[in-house]
Amino acid sequence: MTLITDTATLDAACAQLATADFITVDTEFMREKTFWPKLCLVQIAGPQAAFSVDPLAEGIDLAPLFRLLDDTNVLKVFHAARQDVEIFFHLSGRIPAPLFDTQVAAMVCGFGDSVGYETLIAKLTGVRIDKSSRFTDWSARPLTPRQLDYALADVVHLRPAYEKLMRRLQRNGRVSWLDEELAILTDPATYQAEPDQAWRRLKVRSDKPRFLALLKEVAAWREREAQRKDLPRSRVLRDEALLEIAAHGPRTIDDLARTRGLGRSVAEGRFGVELMAAVERGLALPDSELPTLEPRMEPPPGIAPIIELLRVLLKMVCDDNHVATKLVANAADLEAIAADDDAPVPALKGWRRDLFGEAALALKHGRLALAIADKRVTLVHLDAAETAPVPAS
Repeated sequence: MTLITDTATLDAACAQLATADFITVDTEFMREKTFWPKLCLVQIAGPQAAFSVDPLAEGIDLAPLFRLLDDTNVLKVFHAARQDVEIFFHLSGRIPAPLFDTQVAAMVCGFGDSVGYETLIAKLTGVRIDKSSRFTDWSARPLTPRQLDYALADVVHLRPAYEKLMRRLQRNGRVSWLDEELAILTDPATYQAEPDQAWRRLKVRSDKPRFLALLKEVAAWREREAQRKDLPRSRVLRDEALLEIAAHGPRTIDDLARTRGLGRSVAEGRFGVELMAAVERGLALPDSELPTLEPRMEPPPGIAPIIELLRVLLKMVCDDNHVATKLVANAADLEAIAADDDAPVPALKGWRRDLFGEAALALKHGRLALAIADKRVTLVHLDAAETAPVPAS
């Protein structure tokens, strides 16, 4: 188990791993003071060896690592891959491929919604992971032996966990169930922070188009500034200040200076000039181009009990088939199905429809009923005569 701090050693280690069928990968990073995650350590395990790479070592070039992650002959196995993949995509412009996420696979295999790494490893291998170093400062050097042991454990124990999960998936014919989730993880759009879309992450209480136009412009300015300076968004300007500027639409620097948490010195400097330019763009946008929010569709009257029945059905079906409910349908999906037989939701497509969607529609239209037998919820199939409505008295 080695800490690699130079390019030549990294190149040799990656060349050795390039012959493996799969490798397990994890990262340690810091993000408290930056916009982009600061990569502090990369851990990799192959069939014969495991090692860590110090990306902060003086003079090291990570190109051999990126070539390995881009090698389509080697499967890259992560647990909860999104943040790790974001880091590699930002640094190299490429997404590791092919990719496998054991957290997603665990949901398909009935380990619950978004199961944690230590819980999954304990259930699959019986090993108890020491997570006491989780919140250590990974940017400080030198790294301690305890830190390195902790970091390597995340990839060493992931190898047998992946193998056991894959055998389960092959045995129950569910390998293809992962495709949709993994497609999201391997889509570059998942990791691209588009400034023009930054406003959609904010919690707004107004849906007035002009307010939204102002908010879109000032939020885009903040996003670009945070990326340029590699600072957290809140270190550039807090959400509350953005929302206040959008709500009041300041026309002068004096107006801008009254924004809570901004101050005159900031308003009169470069930030103030650029913020006022963003406000002016929002004010000048033609009415026909103003952004809008998607209307929140309220469920039709009387549909709430149907949603609750669908929720019970979903829980029962997922428990019986050992798959996480989160992977099959969410609350919005259930509302949509209750209101529309042809709702454009994943739960009414592909394997999800076979597992749950057809039963949901049958329950909704009285061809299926829920009953309790032996302290368990069961399904009762009804014929047309039994489902005829009872006349009102």
